[in-house]
Amino acid sequence: MPNVRQGLGELRASGLVEIIMGRDTFARSPHTRPSHTRPRGVRRALEGRYVEADGIRWAYTEPPAATRADAPLALAYLLRIPPGEPMVTYDALQTADRGRPRQLHRMYVPFSLLTDTKYEEEAPPPAPELYAALADLGNELHFTEYVRTRMPLPDQAQALRPPDGVPVLHIIRMTLAASDKPLALEEFHLPGDELELIFCL
Repeated sequence: MPNVRQGLGELRASGLVEIIMGRDTFARSPHTRPSHTRPRGVRRALEGRYVEADGIRWAYTEPPAATRADAPLALAYLLRIPPGEPMVTYDALQTADRGRPRQLHRMYVPFSLLTDTKYEEEAPPPAPELYAALADLGNELHFTEYVRTRMPLPDQAQALRPPDGVPVLHIIRMTLAASDKPLALEEFHLPGDELELIFCL
């Protein structure tokens, strides 16, 4: 029996089987559809607010707090700012539909974009209210998203609770001005087995 348990553990870690408590162990089908189909992107509502296209009501597990972080090389490249430039950041765990799905959401806004605005003295709001704040500063916004998958880091696995062997979706959203100047960067991490993304072209 130890060999059987070890074999099942390796299959589960590889994402080939899933164990449903109280039922049994099942082979994971490559054709199984996720429990949520989620349109991606941001849209502007009739009253002018910016809202997520998915229509999911995300709730914060704790109120997000603004902190300062210095831009590492990879983020500085995407935001077109010098490495080490200070940024306003928000970091939050969000849940929906009675706790599932879950997503980690992190936002970065370079300090240099806030110079000579009211946000020099106070932090800008977190997204999606951030978009209206940036528009009020005279920016015409559009958005670009990059999607990839990877295995979760230990702290991400603890927060998102994906089954063993399941990767997370890593989504980077760039908020851009009409000139394509980056204004903000957001990162989303979501369990890869619960969500199917739709992009309308």
